[in-house]
Amino acid sequence: MKSDNKVYNILMPIWLLIFFPSWLWLLLVPANYLIDRIVLRWSLGDMPEKGLFCRNHNWKVCLAGFASDFAGAFIMHLISVILVGWGGNGTSFFEKAGDAMMFNPFKNVLAVLMVAVAIALSAGCIYKLDKRILVNAGLDVDQAKKSAIRLAIITAPYVYLIPSEWFYD
Repeated sequence: MKSDNKVYNILMPIWLLIFFPSWLWLLLVPANYLIDRIVLRWSLGDMPEKGLFCRNHNWKVCLAGFASDFAGAFIMHLISVILVGWGGNGTSFFEKAGDAMMFNPFKNVLAVLMVAVAIALSAGCIYKLDKRILVNAGLDVDQAKKSAIRLAIITAPYVYLIPSEWFYD
């Protein structure tokens, strides 16, 4: 007996996985914590008791980084859905840009620009949140700015640029 049921393969952008908790988070959370700790410790320079400072405040920096990554991924998802749904039969420049944002941003100039905007937005959020955290933790404003800018530049979610299609081919 032949069934009329069809099964479709669902492909999603690799960066969209940030919204779905999975066993990968068991690797990602400690890795992000460690990277944030290394960058924070390095950015504090000759500060006395920087090990204790990192131990007490790095978890806040790590949470701020995840929140900022979520913000960038949400914006990217929203923009790609808007562009893909631009209307038509999938051949317009904007629809192709939305598709490229999801699967390979390097296929379309607008997609690369939009992904870069999402990364910059995440980096800006990392900077603002980390600066506030570090000032509230007792660092002077200049040191907090210096540390926050280093954290923002080094820990921005550059993974958004990785083409998802590499994993699906």
